Amino acid sequence: MKMKYLSVFCLLLFGTAFADGRLSDNIRIASGVLGYDLQYRVYAPEGVADLNDLPVLFITDGQGYIKNGRVPQELNRLIGADKIDPVVVVFVDPRDPDNLKNNRRNQQFFCNSDYLRFYTDELIPTIERDYPVRQHRAARTILGVSFGGLNAACFGLFGYETFSGIGMHSPANHPVSNLLSMYEQAPIQPLKIFLSTGSPNDNSIANKKFRTVLKNKGYEMKFVVTNEGHNWKNWRPLIDDVLRFYYGDLAAD
Repeated sequence: MKMKYLSVFCLLLFGTAFADGRLSDNIRIASGVLGYDLQYRVYAPEGVADLNDLPVLFITDGQGYIKNGRVPQELNRLIGADKIDPVVVVFVDPRDPDNLKNNRRNQQFFCNSDYLRFYTDELIPTIERDYPVRQHRAARTILGVSFGGLNAACFGLFGYETFSGIGMHSPANHPVSNLLSMYEQAPIQPLKIFLSTGSPNDNSIANKKFRTVLKNKGYEMKFVVTNEGHNWKNWRPLIDDVLRFYYGDLAAD
């Protein structure tokens, strides 16, 4: 009975408990740059208080990666099996905390310079204050799906001084029509890139062109094609690949 009460206490104190790491409840942050509040949740690996200089992964559409991608469970499995190094993961929710039906992702993810400044000036300093993460671009990666993948691509162009890794699940790049030409014209930056696309009903043609541009520029990257469409049947099985590419043993192409 004492263990039962202790478990309940831990849930109340730390949020959702997993076998090893833990996922916080929603944390609210007031953004002066964006002019509104956002919320995020943080996965901290087991024994985080005794660790230091941890890498940190920021995930846009974080609520989807928690519910549909089951990322916290995958982190526990891979860290527990010594397949990846311990990592802090920040799941950023683009929705209005007071009205979750108001999803602001479209105004945030289309190469919005204010959204990048929210990370550099507000969110990252907060995470570095509250968690034992390494305070250097080499320790930071941004990951997103669809328009969130587009956002990661934008951060690669304009936020490379802040992020060293950009992960993209089926990026939908069409709202920024000159994205590929900007990558072609820009000097290569020290980025490690994960790019995936599905085959049916996904952005496969555009993303294969994107892959060609990135490879021709000489970026270190992993490119994966699945047989699924633009949905979590495509992306969820690739969570393992993303985490192992950045924090484990999965090599670039």
